[in-house]
Amino acid sequence: MPLQVLDHPLAFHLLSHLRDKSTPPEQFRVLAENLTTLLVLQATYPIRTREVMVETPLQTTPGKVLGESLAAVPVLRAGLGMLQSVVRLFPDVAVGYIGLERHEDTAIARSYYSKLPCMDNRFTLCLDPMLATGGSAAQAISLIKAAGAMHVTMVSVVSSPEGVAHLQERHPDVNIVTGALDEGLNDKKYILPGLGDFGDRLYGT
Repeated sequence: MPLQVLDHPLAFHLLSHLRDKSTPPEQFRVLAENLTTLLVLQATYPIRTREVMVETPLQTTPGKVLGESLAAVPVLRAGLGMLQSVVRLFPDVAVGYIGLERHEDTAIARSYYSKLPCMDNRFTLCLDPMLATGGSAAQAISLIKAAGAMHVTMVSVVSSPEGVAHLQERHPDVNIVTGALDEGLNDKKYILPGLGDFGDRLYGT
């Protein structure tokens, strides 16, 4: 399935400030939320709608409303910085959480928490800001599918070619929507040029 990289002047602006190492946590959080809004709007473009009749103050007119329910699953802890945008856009969204911790030496993720709602017939977003090796994302999406999700879209702020390739190999049916496709990974499996550790920058730790 296709990789979609945001191509919008505002996305470029927001991402440049997110990359800037001098951006303080309080500003970083606002930038991340605003960029996630753009990402989620793109990611949910395929969501189904249904027709309804609406009474305006002047007459009855046909309209469209969302025709399927939505679920969002942030990968802890960094994915929490993306969740508020989804909740604000889709107040009825069902929210689950997956906790994955990456080993600093091996870059392999260890699962320490999973709490998911019923995912049947839900348009599902997996939220993880850094798609680096793709291992964490692939593992999270496997858990999401095991809970019943059929249509899953990966949403990330920054991705590496290695991470995209790995996720497409493991889950070829999953769309990927990202703010940028960067150069690659360094020897510690961090994205270059990237923006550092998203969770640390988000929370000032």
